[in-house]
Amino acid sequence: MNEQDAVSDKDAVNEQDATEGFRSPLEQSVAERVREAREELVALTAELVACDTTAREGPMPARDEEKLQRVLAARLEALGAAPELWEPEPTGDGDRFLPGGLDFVGRPQLVATLPGAGGGRSLLLNGHIDAVDVEPRERWTSDPFVCVERDGALYGRGVNDMKGGIACLVVALETLRRLDVRLAGDVVFCTVTDEESSGAGGRRAVEHGVRADAGICAEPTDFAAWVSCRGTVTPTITIEGRAGHAEMRQPHWREGGAVNAIERLVPLLQAIQRLREDWRTRPDQQHPLLSPGDIVPTVVKGGSWIVTYPASCELTCDAMYLPGHVDAGGTGKAIEGEIVACLEAAASADPWLREHPLKWSWSCDVVPAEMPADHPLVTTALACAGAVGRRGAAAGLDSWHDAATFTRGGTPTFSFGPDGIESAHAVDEHVTVEAMLDYTTAIALTALRWCGIGG
Repeated sequence: MNEQDAVSDKDAVNEQDATEGFRSPLEQSVAERVREAREELVALTAELVACDTTAREGPMPARDEEKLQRVLAARLEALGAAPELWEPEPTGDGDRFLPGGLDFVGRPQLVATLPGAGGGRSLLLNGHIDAVDVEPRERWTSDPFVCVERDGALYGRGVNDMKGGIACLVVALETLRRLDVRLAGDVVFCTVTDEESSGAGGRRAVEHGVRADAGICAEPTDFAAWVSCRGTVTPTITIEGRAGHAEMRQPHWREGGAVNAIERLVPLLQAIQRLREDWRTRPDQQHPLLSPGDIVPTVVKGGSWIVTYPASCELTCDAMYLPGHVDAGGTGKAIEGEIVACLEAAASADPWLREHPLKWSWSCDVVPAEMPADHPLVTTALACAGAVGRRGAAAGLDSWHDAATFTRGGTPTFSFGPDGIESAHAVDEHVTVEAMLDYTTAIALTALRWCGIGG
């Protein structure tokens, strides 16, 4: 690229309107170079899929997390970044937002800053390296840890959610380097663990100081911009019963008779259903991009023997709440309080439960977040998707993603990635190569337009 081209291209990419199409010969060259890197993109994706980084439950040894992070670190170092891999301290008990006893031994986080020439806005590019398990493995058409291409799509565990997207981020930066482009603003590349289970990696990254002016997370959004998401609180309610022979007639419980703890679930389940119906129509539960909050009974544990009245029963619920219900302390305590009040009221109408109170416990508070749909990085990314023929719009995710953590940590971040989420977590997970190429181009163009070109 000659000096005259650099000046005209800098003027073009610093514009912030949302017009579609390529704005300069440089942007056209970016698209062409990405196409030339097709096999390289596929190969990097395959290298990442070959690393078993399936999510852990409880204290389990590390898998291939460090191996994968070192693959990425080497690519970024070759671009002039100084990668940092670090193993955060284990999570402690009593943390409202993270499960206790989670360690990061052999499971480092990665941050690598590609320094800009100065004067431009910084950009965070984020992805999570963990993937869900592969069961039932026997139903896969091919080995889930061997990335294969069939009919224009790549298949393998994590290829859609979201190792394919991570590979695109890397190749986008490599494409700019091949064109001798130095951005004005810094690019902060950060890949984390544990998004699928707790969000601990992203939280530790924010605590570590990972920041930028705004950011993109490479979730499979089909080129939409997920600018908002719901959060979750997860109550487990223990109901006390009284054991007794299930095949023998029992006297009234006040006379020492058995009490079936499972049957005592009924008023609680009815109360949950009423609460769900209330939330579906209540004004404070409406959101332009998200479904209303919800509470879904998901796990029931009760009983010990087939001919014994169950002496206790546990009910666990998945309760989703909107960003507007986050309290001043950054928690979902207000929603917790509403759930407790609803179920305690139902329990108070039952004589047994009134005298044998419910016992409550809560797992992590996964806090939602949102950013403006017209944020300049959002409009820039959507315009860049439009430039390659992919029309997206601002949208919401009814589940949760790491973008919420970075947003709450001071970096407005949204998810934006190739293909849809339909095959994520599924047997024969896949992503189309064409979408990956378009996404790689869109990310490179977004970096040009957001960060600007340095002198």
